[in-house]
Amino acid sequence: MRIAVIAVGRLKDGPERELVARYDERARASGRTLGFTGFEAFELAESRASRPADRKAEEAAAIRSRLAGLGDPAVIALDERGANPTSEAFAQSLASRRDAGLRSLALLIGGADGLDPALAAQAQERVSFGRMTLPHQLVRVLAAEQLYRAMTILSGHPYHRA
Repeated sequence: MRIAVIAVGRLKDGPERELVARYDERARASGRTLGFTGFEAFELAESRASRPADRKAEEAAAIRSRLAGLGDPAVIALDERGANPTSEAFAQSLASRRDAGLRSLALLIGGADGLDPALAAQAQERVSFGRMTLPHQLVRVLAAEQLYRAMTILSGHPYHRA
């Protein structure tokens, strides 16, 4: 199963980009033997619209365009109002989709204003990394780490300590 992270905003050079690259590399290596491929990241430009609702709508249109290029992926919206699963449950969710024959999965990360509510509502699942508001750059790091952690959980690697 191909996994793509679609994020509004670009990571600048620095510690966040280095962490994302490290976890992506590890997830790719661990995931290959588990039937997970692709581990792609797509960075979309932030909208310049003056109103937050307009920015979210423009960013949602860009996300939908990128999703169309991935075929028909399952979509997980990373949203502070989403469910807060354990790492084990997140890993099992990925494995269940893979085992069901799903070809691709996309994790969506909104810009500074978050995801457009209509886009988030269309996702098959909404996941939160906590109720606090987090910068979207840190959400990218957390998403990369949780994907890597999911691969280690599914492979029985000792990285994850519950």
